[in-house]
Amino acid sequence: MLSVDSLSVGFPGNQVLQDVNFHLPQGSFCGLIGTNGSGKTTLLRTILGLLRPDKGKVETGDGGIGYVPQKIQLDPFMPLRARDVVALGIDGHRLGVPLPSPSRRRAVDSMLAEVGAAEFANRRVGDLSGGQQQRIMIAHALVRRPRLLLLDEPLANLDIRSVAEVIALLHKLVVEQKITVLVSAHDMNPLLPVMNQIVYLAQGRSVSGSVEEVVRSSVLSSLYGYHIDVIQVHGRVLVVAAVGAEPRTTEMAHGPVHVTSIP
Repeated sequence: MLSVDSLSVGFPGNQVLQDVNFHLPQGSFCGLIGTNGSGKTTLLRTILGLLRPDKGKVETGDGGIGYVPQKIQLDPFMPLRARDVVALGIDGHRLGVPLPSPSRRRAVDSMLAEVGAAEFANRRVGDLSGGQQQRIMIAHALVRRPRLLLLDEPLANLDIRSVAEVIALLHKLVVEQKITVLVSAHDMNPLLPVMNQIVYLAQGRSVSGSVEEVVRSSVLSSLYGYHIDVIQVHGRVLVVAAVGAEPRTTEMAHGPVHVTSIP
């Protein structure tokens, strides 16, 4: 469903991505993990076709792409209902006011139900909680039924309960609709129980595979270019830079994994 081959993307004086490779089959739930500035958003924008790569290619099949951007800011006084935002995913790219359509309404109602947002469909979108707004944005991205969904830091600024609910929703969509989901995050804790693949970005380079394959001292040390310790403590996994290396620490919960090969 998504194939990224030898992808390099840069700007004047800044090489953001270098020889990034990974391949996601249909129905994958993949975490795109890296610290701020590691190139996650640049990679997503390149997959969307918004940035031209310096080298390499991206193939996404013919099933369409849905996208939930980072830092959604909705004015609390915006006179749009939740259902109106979802409907914009159908025809918001067209000029003019859309005419009432039974099929359009059915598509919106169906998508609202699938993301668990029917009960607040007629509320002003700016009055919704962060978790509710994320549901609406996911519905907006999926209402045209794409086969690939990209989400840029969808868990940022959500409370613990909302994080769990959004992840459960995404997992449900993967299982029931067989879509492919690529979620960028700097903290992989919440994603570990559900993702079956991981793409780990560091210093513009990547490694991909299952969590069990990628989150290892030898693999991450090679990726970062200095020694990284991967330690299991009380059911959690700590990824820690060695003393004297550039400070870079990520904490993750250990969860179920499925062994696959690293491309």
